[in-house]
Amino acid sequence: MELKEIQELIKFVSKSGVSEVELEQDGFKIVIKTGGTAPIMMQQAPQQYYAPQAQQQLAAPVAAAPNVPTDAPAAIPVASNLITIKSPMIGTFYRSSSPDKPSFANIGDEIKPGKAVCIIEAMKLFNEIESEISGKIVKVLVDDATPVEYDQPLFLVEPN
Repeated sequence: MELKEIQELIKFVSKSGVSEVELEQDGFKIVIKTGGTAPIMMQQAPQQYYAPQAQQQLAAPVAAAPNVPTDAPAAIPVASNLITIKSPMIGTFYRSSSPDKPSFANIGDEIKPGKAVCIIEAMKLFNEIESEISGKIVKVLVDDATPVEYDQPLFLVEPN
């Protein structure tokens, strides 16, 4: 049984409201029990070939998940006259409204209060983030289409 098939089965069980599903195929047995809010997966395999492969595949995405730099804002030297535009929410940062459109704000652009500088997608809602200050964009601190945290610095602005 492939990892995708197991994941689809888990999703199906969690959506259906069933409390337990047991499936046995070719000497491979999987039991999925829901307890609380998320399904719990238990697997027993009489053949050692299935269990190590499934465990390795399940462990890989978990190890790759923490990809958010925690000390990135502290490593950026900030001049005393620069103002930071910070993220007002958790979500995904986008510099433009679509890949074929120009960025809202580039380095060297003049911004005014009320001008959109980026979009942050949160729970399938696209929120335009507007500037509250006027000045010139000196640096863009976040890459396009990357996750951002609440209060994370997005832009450095030299005020007028």
